[in-house]
Amino acid sequence: MWSERLVAAAVVVAVTALASSGEAALQVGFYRDTCPLAEDVVLEEMKLIVMEDATVAPSLLRMHYHDCFVQGCDGSIMLRSRKKGKKAERDALPNRSMRGFDAIERIKARLEALCPLTVSCADIIAMAARDAVYLSHGPWYDVETGRRDGNVTVAEYVDNDLPPPDSNIVDVKTFFSVKSLNSKDIAVLFGCHSIGTSHCGPIQKRLYNFTGNMDQDPSLKPSYAAELRKLCPPPRPGEEDEDGDGEGKTKVPLDPGSNYTFDLSYYRHVLATGGLFQSDGSLLDDPVTRGYVEKVANASSPDEYYADFAAAMVKMGRTDVLLGDLGEIRPTCGIFVD
Repeated sequence: MWSERLVAAAVVVAVTALASSGEAALQVGFYRDTCPLAEDVVLEEMKLIVMEDATVAPSLLRMHYHDCFVQGCDGSIMLRSRKKGKKAERDALPNRSMRGFDAIERIKARLEALCPLTVSCADIIAMAARDAVYLSHGPWYDVETGRRDGNVTVAEYVDNDLPPPDSNIVDVKTFFSVKSLNSKDIAVLFGCHSIGTSHCGPIQKRLYNFTGNMDQDPSLKPSYAAELRKLCPPPRPGEEDEDGDGEGKTKVPLDPGSNYTFDLSYYRHVLATGGLFQSDGSLLDDPVTRGYVEKVANASSPDEYYADFAAAMVKMGRTDVLLGDLGEIRPTCGIFVD
């Protein structure tokens, strides 16, 4: 089945991402001469990682998105801070529940043993995200490589650059347009929510205090809202989880019934219920994004969506990359910066 999907959905992407640093460019097969087994090693490790814990796959896909939207796809999400209060990207609230850092380090260690100081952490994250989708029964697509790693990480940038889950469509379009991603890209990339779970924190406002009057988002299908309220009761005053971020231990599927299979059911779920996050439901408030949701939700084959997804992921993967002599290749991804 996977091989059939691979043939149907594989996309060969032209090498068009040029940088200001000479003629350096992202390209498919960047490591063909310097580390020819790089992509094979990443996939081999990812198969083992996902076999050991399938829940890591959605987080690695999310990691690539969070890395690219904050200072560009430069691996800076891996950097660590010793400072009191923790000042790195990975310490910011949207990243506190992020998993998969150890998986990236595991892959990096394999590659360092094979090809020292050659493959960047940013490229490993991009390839691992692709493999996470593929190993969740989604499409295979070619990943452009050649990124180099940044060495600056600032927690505040995360809140400034990532659209929160309670964003409306105007805010979502603003955040994405800054990264040169259009309305179709938004609708396509939100399909990443086909796999994974969320804590209750990001949906509490939508369920219990949508307008500040102790009300519920009227765009949520009532029966679905009732299910969510059972899973996520209203927080008690002063209630805090073990990490101090108010998210708790309960996990809610982003795409109920299919939350570890990358498929089209996310779009059917959004169209039928309004989706888990307010930002999911906001796709129905814009003619372009709504039209795309309706088209995919009613599609008889995933092929067109898979091709669109591949193109959008490659486009996002070009965001503010460091190429040529910019950035660095370091032996370990999660080094301390202070």
